[in-house]
Amino acid sequence: MAPAALLLPLLAILRLAGAASSAAGCGANTSLAGYKADLRMSQHQLRGRVEVLDGCSFRVAGLDLLPGSASARWWRADGADLDALARGGAAAADPLDRTFRSESLVFRLLPGLSWPQIPVLAAYDPLTSSLFGFVRLSSESNASSDSGVSAASAAAAEAPTMFDACAELSPRFRVRWTLHEANNSVDIGLEAAAGSEYYMAFGWAAPGASEASVVGADLVVAGFTEDGLPFADDYYVTKYSDCLLRDDDGSAEGVCPDSIYAAGGDGDSDSAAGRLAGNGTRLVYGHRRDGVSFVRFSRPLAPADDKLDVAVNATRNMTVVWAIGLLRPPDSLRPYYLPLVSRGGASSAGTAFAFAKLNLSNAAGGGCVGPLDADDKEDQARITAERKTPLVVTVGPALHYPNPPNPGKVFYINKKEAPLLRVERGVPVIFSVEAGHDAPLYITSDPVGGNATSRNTPEVVYAGGAEAEGVPAAPTELVWMPDRNTPDLVYYQSLYDQKMGWKIEVVDGGLSDMYNNSVLLDDQQVTFFWTLTGDSINVAARGEKKSGYLAIGFGSAMVNSYAYVGWVDGNGKGHVKSYWIDGKDGASVHETHENVTHKRCRLENGAIIFEFTRPLNPSCSGKVECKNIIDPTTPLKVIWAMGAQWSTGPLSLKNMHSDTSNRPIRILLLSGLAEAVEDLRPVLAVHGFMMFVAWAILLPGGIMAARYLKHAKGDLWFQAHTYLQYSGIAVMLLGVLFAVAELRGFSFKSRHARIGAVAFTFACVQPINAYLRPHNTENRERSSGNRILWEYLHHFTGRSAAIAGIVALFTGLQHLGHRYGSKNIKGLTCWLILWFLSLALLTAYFEYMAIKRRRDGADGLSGKWVLGNTEEDDTVDLLQSDRVVSKMESNSSPEPKEVQLEPLTG
Repeated sequence: MAPAALLLPLLAILRLAGAASSAAGCGANTSLAGYKADLRMSQHQLRGRVEVLDGCSFRVAGLDLLPGSASARWWRADGADLDALARGGAAAADPLDRTFRSESLVFRLLPGLSWPQIPVLAAYDPLTSSLFGFVRLSSESNASSDSGVSAASAAAAEAPTMFDACAELSPRFRVRWTLHEANNSVDIGLEAAAGSEYYMAFGWAAPGASEASVVGADLVVAGFTEDGLPFADDYYVTKYSDCLLRDDDGSAEGVCPDSIYAAGGDGDSDSAAGRLAGNGTRLVYGHRRDGVSFVRFSRPLAPADDKLDVAVNATRNMTVVWAIGLLRPPDSLRPYYLPLVSRGGASSAGTAFAFAKLNLSNAAGGGCVGPLDADDKEDQARITAERKTPLVVTVGPALHYPNPPNPGKVFYINKKEAPLLRVERGVPVIFSVEAGHDAPLYITSDPVGGNATSRNTPEVVYAGGAEAEGVPAAPTELVWMPDRNTPDLVYYQSLYDQKMGWKIEVVDGGLSDMYNNSVLLDDQQVTFFWTLTGDSINVAARGEKKSGYLAIGFGSAMVNSYAYVGWVDGNGKGHVKSYWIDGKDGASVHETHENVTHKRCRLENGAIIFEFTRPLNPSCSGKVECKNIIDPTTPLKVIWAMGAQWSTGPLSLKNMHSDTSNRPIRILLLSGLAEAVEDLRPVLAVHGFMMFVAWAILLPGGIMAARYLKHAKGDLWFQAHTYLQYSGIAVMLLGVLFAVAELRGFSFKSRHARIGAVAFTFACVQPINAYLRPHNTENRERSSGNRILWEYLHHFTGRSAAIAGIVALFTGLQHLGHRYGSKNIKGLTCWLILWFLSLALLTAYFEYMAIKRRRDGADGLSGKWVLGNTEEDDTVDLLQSDRVVSKMESNSSPEPKEVQLEPLTG
């Protein structure tokens, strides 16, 4: 026999021996054989049930998964946290780099691995430290099935995304359920590839109707609050319309929460009583992952309320109602989340609504093949870096970090948790780092951060490092200029800790290149762009979060402001319109016909961006919009608002804003600078009151005492003049010190500060002037030149100080209204004018009486009259009153003279 022929049987024997050895190895550890557990989803829409087949293989049934990178694998680890996964390793060789659509697959462990080495089996991508999902494996869990508690049931409690059945209601909306016959209830999961501003509605139509009708339907409306928290509440439908409250009796109609009906039209969904009244739904779990909303809730089959709930027969085909649409957040009038059912009689943009037949006992339920795949998977907040506008970097708790597992704290930029940054090549990016000394910022090619070189992973550092750290009291500025060599995707991370930051998209050009200036408005939710061109201004506004419309207004508040609103209708067409607002209801928003040109509006990742051009000075008269003049030399106050929807017709509660600025931002159009209009500081209010007391009461009173009380006996006029003037100067000094302490220094930029400084100087000169006063001549001789010069100087500085002080009071009120937007400025100004008119009338009366006394000789004074003052006795010392009395007594009581008498002779 040939040698080759002898080798063939030998190879066959060796192959069989190897197979037998492998089989023996797999069977060597079978303590977990038969163990089943549901995968707990973290991201990538992972679902499936893991079953241990033997010592070296496992099956995943019904596997759904969006693709990861080429490095994604089944992973072994001690736990599901970041450190445990980093210490782990691959469990199977098969990559998870494709889409799995409800597949049932068998995977083999890598050679040398056994189940005791795999406490946690995870779908994991080590390249980005991304956890897709996991399941915990232990013999203790398997033993629980022997004691009467199934392992599958125990795992289901840890995997809220897993259900027994699923039905696809539309390509982007699914309903999943698990029937609990023992307690007569059903767990339902609603799943939709829609934005966070959309609601998901599902429920049963009213039984007995001849045809499918939404009226009488018992719905559960689920979604996410503005804080990212899930909710699921009972709603009842009386009419296919938005929820409205009747003005006559307060009753509700439309798609309204059960709590409103239960409370007689006055429910409060934020209160515990309001949410429980008539609400048979219990929220179990909710999350948003990969642009997909998922909310799980439980409800009883038997009705909790015979009037508002529909009884569900689990064994019959019943008509169900479902819908997706925009959600209106609570406002000051409606403190609950409401579905926007219609817009001007038509369906809202993105709304889907239909009926279907559903039998809860049918476990197949029509089936759902594969994971939902949203078009926009980047669901976290977005921020676009602008020229000259710093990005404030702080730290905060990881609540909705986009790439689990996440650390305990992450970077916040402009108050947003780990946002997706967008920067433009050639535009400097300014970071104001205030995250603490233990979290220096750096820009890197590594998606994990924490100094990749310490993990033997190559990275490119584009900016930052150990020195880019700071605290709010002493922030550090980091400037980074992306250029044409910067990749399209980089990351901002901490140098010392992993996964504290997220992605940076690097793009070519944008609004920053089209406009010369930009600022972030109040609360950093809207960016305002502008360029001055001759006699017109080009304006753009971009929302930093998703909304149905965006409005910016020129003014200190919504009322009495000119507003520009941008929105996209249901057909995808953008609109920009201008309005004049003179009230707080829909009827007070009046559309104007301004000469607004180059209007554009579009949606970018769910956020509104609109642009327009308008003249600085409208060339019209007689219309309200003709008063909407923009003066580039005067600061422009800008406010903003967002809401769920807008319409061209009459406005109603549907168009209420859900988010708005708290205060205006004052923008200096020529310099490109901006500052917030601050609330009036109490210390500055005290400053204003003290200045009023000094310049409107004490100092004028001292002047009037010196002029009109000299006819009184003694030195009453002198005492009153001296004490009032010194008291006024003391109060004025205190007022100045209060303002300087609050504003942390002197500033003469404003007209009020400059005029106030002049009044302050003149007032402080007066005591010095009084001390240097030259004495008058005796025996009514002609006054010296120094005396006459001093009198002119004294009267000039005193009256100049009074005039400057009065003007400073009025400019102070003007500055107050301009800087702080106080609504009472006009009233205060009117009262101040009335006060000084009263003083003027009082002065006129005293002047009349003085003239009358001089005419009648009542004063008993004669001599010169300088600048309206009667002659003063030189013995008066304005600083020392005791010298006044002694000199007046010596002059009024001269020594008697001796007279020689001679006899008369004839």
